[in-house]
Amino acid sequence: MAKRREELQRDVWAGWLFLVWITCCSAAPVSNQSQSLQSLRTTSSAALRTRAVEGQKILSRAKRGWVWNQMFVLEEFTGPDPILVGRLHTDLSVSDRNLRYELSGEGAGTIFVINEYTGDIHAMKRLDREEKAEYTLTARVINKDTNQSLESPSQFIIKVQDINDNPPQFIGGPFRGSVPEMSPVGTSVMRVTATDADDPGYGNSAKLVYSILEGQPYFSIDQYDAVIKVALAGMDREMREEYLVVIQARDMGGHMGGMSGTTTVTVTLTDINDNPPKFTKGLYEFTIPEDLVIGKPGGKVKANDRDTGENAKSTYRIIGGDERDIFEIVTDTQTQEGVLTLKKALDFESKKYYNLTVVATNVQSSTTGSTFMDQATIKINVEDADEPPVFSKSTYIFDVHENAPVNTIVGTIMARDQDVSRSLVRYSIDRHTDLERQFNIHVDDGRITLAKPLDREADTWHNITVTATEIRNHSQISRAIVAIRVLDINDNAPEFPVNEELFLCENGKPGQVIETISAVDRDNPAQGHTFHYRLDTPTNPNFTIKNNLDNSISILTKHDYFRRQKQEMYFLPIIVTDDGDPPLSSTNTLTIRVCGCSKDGTVQSCNVEAFVLPIGLSMGALIAILACIILLLVIVVLFVTLRRHKNEPLIIKDDEDVRENIIRYDDEGGGEEDTEAFDIATLQNPDGINGFLPRKDIKPDLQFMPRQGHHSGPNGVDVDEFINVRLHEADNDPTAPPYDSIQIYGYEGRGSIAGSLSSLETASSDSDQNYDYLRDWGPHFRRLGELYSVGESDKET
Repeated sequence: MAKRREELQRDVWAGWLFLVWITCCSAAPVSNQSQSLQSLRTTSSAALRTRAVEGQKILSRAKRGWVWNQMFVLEEFTGPDPILVGRLHTDLSVSDRNLRYELSGEGAGTIFVINEYTGDIHAMKRLDREEKAEYTLTARVINKDTNQSLESPSQFIIKVQDINDNPPQFIGGPFRGSVPEMSPVGTSVMRVTATDADDPGYGNSAKLVYSILEGQPYFSIDQYDAVIKVALAGMDREMREEYLVVIQARDMGGHMGGMSGTTTVTVTLTDINDNPPKFTKGLYEFTIPEDLVIGKPGGKVKANDRDTGENAKSTYRIIGGDERDIFEIVTDTQTQEGVLTLKKALDFESKKYYNLTVVATNVQSSTTGSTFMDQATIKINVEDADEPPVFSKSTYIFDVHENAPVNTIVGTIMARDQDVSRSLVRYSIDRHTDLERQFNIHVDDGRITLAKPLDREADTWHNITVTATEIRNHSQISRAIVAIRVLDINDNAPEFPVNEELFLCENGKPGQVIETISAVDRDNPAQGHTFHYRLDTPTNPNFTIKNNLDNSISILTKHDYFRRQKQEMYFLPIIVTDDGDPPLSSTNTLTIRVCGCSKDGTVQSCNVEAFVLPIGLSMGALIAILACIILLLVIVVLFVTLRRHKNEPLIIKDDEDVRENIIRYDDEGGGEEDTEAFDIATLQNPDGINGFLPRKDIKPDLQFMPRQGHHSGPNGVDVDEFINVRLHEADNDPTAPPYDSIQIYGYEGRGSIAGSLSSLETASSDSDQNYDYLRDWGPHFRRLGELYSVGESDKET
């Protein structure tokens, strides 16, 4: 096989070299045609040139350069010997033994090696056109002796000739495609192409042809364009959804000896709306209790559709059997079920059965443009339930006159149990709506009566809630609203709206209008109000009234000599009567105050303010000043009271309080010179002074005597005596507090050699002592000695 391959390669080279020779012959002398066809030749000697001189031709030699053509080498050659690519040859006059051929460029010395003596070029390695298709090399001819180039270097190309050594490949496979179901024959599904790494410009190595190995007779493929098409009409997705198609790509134009590659294509049939919805049953039967809550489901129906997605969605509607518009069917978007619900409450007593006709319709139209639908019947049996009583009206309106006597019948309500059992009903009033308990109701017949008289002027309407409860089942309760309107009677006399003061100017004229006033009546007669006015004293010397014929009157003066000094206030009783049945009247007294006015009639001052406050202070200002004075007095009294309370001694008056009592004194004593406040000698002398017990409730005027030193007796009996003496004093003290208290005695014992250090009990005064020794104590006590020395000198003077 290797020999055959080498022979084939040589034959190819022979053909190429023959073409090269024909090309070179057009520029070379005829003498050069005898050279070997397998060598590429060039000459660089000068040619003879011919000149025409007197009819003779002179030949001259022209210089020829390198003449190259491409060389070829088969890829993937695996022979035992290096493959001969070509031969370089020159016809220079230099002896062949003095010539040396050199090769440089891509792959020179590694891939391609030249015989420096013969010029033969060999390929030393197996070449792959898919890795590198051509190599650019440079040839030189060198004189061995001089090592000089005989010709200029020139480049030539060695091309790697392709062979069919790469199979077709499908990049990105396996593939997935889709086509609508029921598509006609020839519908394009998708295009799947392969690639071949061989040279598409040389031979048929990269010419691909496509075919289907698996997937017929459903699909076909164009052998050159690689487009997969539908080959079988009427493919139904509901019968089969996916098809596996195996595609083959073969090079060499599909001829024998070529290479091939395959891939798989999964073709999915997409859904179209070609199936109608179909109810699972033709007749559905449901039992629904009559007390089912409105909006709650009473049953479910379903129409199945073999399509998927949007094509399988259906809507449900009722087309017959629901004349009362009680039922409604809606579509559950999750389960595609029709849910039957109530729009109105069922009533077993009025109708016990319903036969509904329901249709299910596809949301999407079919491929033909028509709408798919299916029809079913729903039979509904209404189940009787224990329902609460039903009032004859949902709202009752009754009228009653105000001030009607107790037990007056306002109205009667009625409720009945609509169930078959016909239970009796008991009535009651919801007391949350009748907090004042103004109404009663008869528990058996529903008569509403008054429990208290009503006043229209207080409340015109009363809204109460009445309940009806079944005797057989107390949980069945119904309610109704009763609105009671209170009708008006003439029970209120007319009166003036407010008892306000009227002001009259001193300088007024007779017939002057003081005020225009109108009465009001809390009653509301249907024909409106009509009031009649008259003075309580028809012969009033000061004022008169004028009827304005619009239920108002004007107060007029009769003279002009009104003076504040004479009378500052007048009272005018007026009787007002309505025209009710019976007519009612009331006496209203107007207060008229005489005031000083300006020339234009503006009130400036009246009675008390004009005479009592001539300085211009108003009554409000006077009251504010008086309030401030009272507030200051209250503050002073509180301050004095707190000061007295603070100085009072703390006395515990609780006889049962036996705890230790500690009295804190915050004031300071007078020092050593204070001999009046405390009996210091008694505290320090265990025996007191000659057995005298000072009173604690009076100021002591005792002059202290110098304390004599005592010597303790044997066995310390002075301590026992001290305790007994103090105990006796405490028991016999008439000024001692009536409660237990602690007493602390600073007893130091008797017989002290130093004696007492206190100057309070010293018989001598400060003036009798000599303080000259202070000067001998040093500079620290010098100032103290001077002070005492100054005291003695002052005394002498």
